[in-house]
Amino acid sequence: MKPIKVNMSKNRLEAFSDGVIAIIITIMVLEIKVPHEGHDLAALKPLLPVFISYVMSFIYVGIYWNNHHHMLHTVRSINGTVLWANMHLLFWLSMVPFVTAWMGESNFAETWPMALYGLVLLMNAIAYTILTLVLVKHEGETSILANALGRDWKGKISLVCYISAIALAFVNTYISFGLYFAVACIWFIPDRRIEIKMANEQQHP
Repeated sequence: MKPIKVNMSKNRLEAFSDGVIAIIITIMVLEIKVPHEGHDLAALKPLLPVFISYVMSFIYVGIYWNNHHHMLHTVRSINGTVLWANMHLLFWLSMVPFVTAWMGESNFAETWPMALYGLVLLMNAIAYTILTLVLVKHEGETSILANALGRDWKGKISLVCYISAIALAFVNTYISFGLYFAVACIWFIPDRRIEIKMANEQQHP
């Protein structure tokens, strides 16, 4: 007896994910408090680490939203497993505001805030990888998504950098921050694998 394959619309998953990500960004920006002492540029100086943390995390969340949008654009339907894999990703994304604020308030000089920031980034990367694998299994090994992902060298490099940064946080926190920044730069450059694959499919159906 063949297992029953359940196909669901992806629209509600996309809408819910967009809403959660929007809330995450809102929470992060609310952590930047208005200075109560002084009304010149010098009064903003203590907020600089918090602002830098916000900018980097904003880029990370933006990267996940961008890639999440592209990935779901390639699939025709989802199932219950995809829903839970997506919730797993959203859980770790929802932890970003907390570790962002802690890292910024520590001025990037404390071990545990820097290490925990890396751990959350690592878990986000793992959760995103799980979601891609679940979607590929649902869509099939010959699907557009499976063909577009390929070897995913960016993903592998990111995992190595996160793990290294977490360990190096106990040696030099600024090296860890540099690695987090480097990964953000790698992914900030648009990943057009899915766009290129879909364009090829439309030209040669």
